Amino acid sequence: MAPESPRAIFIRFLKFGALAWGGPAAQVAMIKRECVDEEGWVSEETFKKTLAVYQVLPGPEAHELCVYFGRVRGGKLGGFLAGLGFMLPGFLLMLSLSILYVEADLEGHLDALFYGLSAAVGAVVLRAVVRLSGTFVTDAWLAAIAVAAFALTAFASASFILVLLGAGIAYELRNNAGRWVGRTNSFAPVALAVVAGAVTLSLTAEIFFEGLKAGLLTFGGAFTVIPFLQQGAVVDHHWLTESQFIDGLALGGILPAPLIIFSTFVGYLAGGLAGALAMTLGIFLPAFVFPIFFHRFFVAVAENPRIRPFLLGVAAGVIGLIAAVTVDIVDASVVDVYTGVLAVAAFLALTRWHGKLTVLYVVLGCGLAGAALQATVV
Repeated sequence: MAPESPRAIFIRFLKFGALAWGGPAAQVAMIKRECVDEEGWVSEETFKKTLAVYQVLPGPEAHELCVYFGRVRGGKLGGFLAGLGFMLPGFLLMLSLSILYVEADLEGHLDALFYGLSAAVGAVVLRAVVRLSGTFVTDAWLAAIAVAAFALTAFASASFILVLLGAGIAYELRNNAGRWVGRTNSFAPVALAVVAGAVTLSLTAEIFFEGLKAGLLTFGGAFTVIPFLQQGAVVDHHWLTESQFIDGLALGGILPAPLIIFSTFVGYLAGGLAGALAMTLGIFLPAFVFPIFFHRFFVAVAENPRIRPFLLGVAAGVIGLIAAVTVDIVDASVVDVYTGVLAVAAFLALTRWHGKLTVLYVVLGCGLAGAALQATVV
C-alpha cells in the first residue's frame, strides 16, 4: 500500500477534526470506520490492540489514534500532520470563543445562557465518571483505590501527584508485593518533582508546564484532564474562578473536538494568546510525541504484566480525582432547584441516549432551558 502525501493526510484528518462531535466513543468510531473498515490501513486486531494501549496511557485516545494512523501512512511527518489536522478546528473555535468570552464579556452578556450550560457540565462529567469506572474499576481493590483517591482529594486536599503515585503503588503491591522489597530508592523521582516545582518560571512557562503536567497524567482519555487543570489553574494559581472553569468546560462540550480542547480556554484566561498557545502545546505534546516516537515502547509497557498493575492503579486513582472535582463542579453550577433539575435531566438523557450529537444537544438544551427560566421564572 503506497503512502499518502502529507497534504492528503492533513486534509483527511482535518475533516475528522471538523466532524469530531459526540465525545471520544463517537470520534474513535468515525476514525475506525474510515481508516480500518474502509481503507484497511491496519487489521481489526491491530486496531483493538492499539486502542487498548491508548486508553490506558495518557492523552485523548482519539487524537492519539489520528497521530498513529498518520504515522502509519506518512511517517513521522504524517503523524504530526494528522494530529494537527484533527485538533486544529477545535483549537481555532475554542480560541475564538475564549477571545469573545474575555473581550466581549460573554460571561456578563450571556449569563442567562451560562446558567443552564453550567448545570449540564456536572452531568457530563458525572456521566464520564460512570463510564470510565466501568472500564477501569474492574475489581474490589481498584474500587477501594478510587474511593480512597476521592476521599484524599475531597477531604484532605492531598496533592494529586502523590495520590496517583500512591494509587499505582497500592495496586502494584497488591499484585506484586515481593518485587518491591528493598526498592525504597524508587521514590527518588518524587523528590525531584518537588524540587522542580520550586523553580520560578515566567507566566507563559508556568502555563505550559501546567498543561504538560496535565497532558502526561491524563490516563483514560480527555475527561481525566479536568482534575489536573482544575487543581493547577483554579486552586494553585488562581488564574480562573471555579465559575469560569465550568464555563470553559461548557464551551468545550459544544465544539467538534475532544473535551481536552477546553484547555485552550484555560490558557487564554490565564495568559492571553501566549497562554492559550502554551497551554494547548503542553496538553497535546505527549499525544503527539508518544505515538510518533514511542508507540512500540508504550505497547510493550501497556502489555507488560509487571507494569500493568501500576498503570491500572493510577487509572483507578484518576477516577477518584474526577469524582472529587465533579463534586466541586456540581456545587458551583447547581445553585438552585432549577439548575438541580436541569443537571438531573441532563444526566438521565446522557445515560439514556448515546448518539453522536447527544452531548451537544444536552448541553445546548440546558443552556436554552436555563435562559428561558431566567427570563420567566428565576
